[in-house]
Amino acid sequence: MENNILLRNNVRLTGKGTKTIIFAPGFGCDQTVWSAVSQKFEGDYQVVLFDYVGSGNTDINFYDSNRYSTLEGYAQDILEICATLQLTDAIFVGHSVSCMIGMLASFRHPEYFSHLIMVGPSPCYLNEPPQYTGGFQESELFGLIELMEKNYIGWANIFAATVTNNPSLPQVKQELETRFCSTDPITALNFAKATFFADNRKDLENVIHPTLIVQCSDDIIAPETVTQYTHQHIPNSVLKQLNAIGHCPHMSHPEELSNTIRQYLEEQLTKKQTEEIL
Repeated sequence: MENNILLRNNVRLTGKGTKTIIFAPGFGCDQTVWSAVSQKFEGDYQVVLFDYVGSGNTDINFYDSNRYSTLEGYAQDILEICATLQLTDAIFVGHSVSCMIGMLASFRHPEYFSHLIMVGPSPCYLNEPPQYTGGFQESELFGLIELMEKNYIGWANIFAATVTNNPSLPQVKQELETRFCSTDPITALNFAKATFFADNRKDLENVIHPTLIVQCSDDIIAPETVTQYTHQHIPNSVLKQLNAIGHCPHMSHPEELSNTIRQYLEEQLTKKQTEEIL
């Protein structure tokens, strides 16, 4: 069973530290999107990388359409990985939808985690005026799903450009598009529905772990209104603004993101040591 879980999610362990940091990819991506960031932590941490079923080098035979029709199914994968690796007090770094997936996992087994780091989180993508601006009209999200169904390659091209939102870095857009195209279209469609129509706003106030929220400039997928809302509703959260443009700073600006994460973790350690002295 343990080997099946590690195989199912293509789990890879690197690093030399005793403290564990988990990097979770966003929608339509695999663990390789974290390469430029994760390697900067290998000297101090045990690094856990993995893929969601249907992405990367996972075995599609493990895919269960019912299980993965909601974000809870993906959260269960993370919990099973943590249990298999016997992790406690791990730092969870999630990008995009993985922020909410990691949050859901932390509710069910808080002992597995010490901190949550959310890069471009969104608890709800839909606008609900005037109380909430998620960034998208319902018609836009249905249009996205329809395009995926009718022309997956065309969708990958358009969505990659939207996500990166930075014409000065065409290689990042191309890398993202390639990853979208390498993902099984059926599993991607199911994941998209689970992602873009989820509403986890009421869950935010239940987060008990110290949380870093990372906001990029000109992020169309998770605009500033969304990350501000997330920050305001998660207790004990810190919001950091990057100069990085777009939704994928781990690919476009890995140095800035790595430094931001490391600075936050160092501040948290200093805070803990001070509290212990007092």
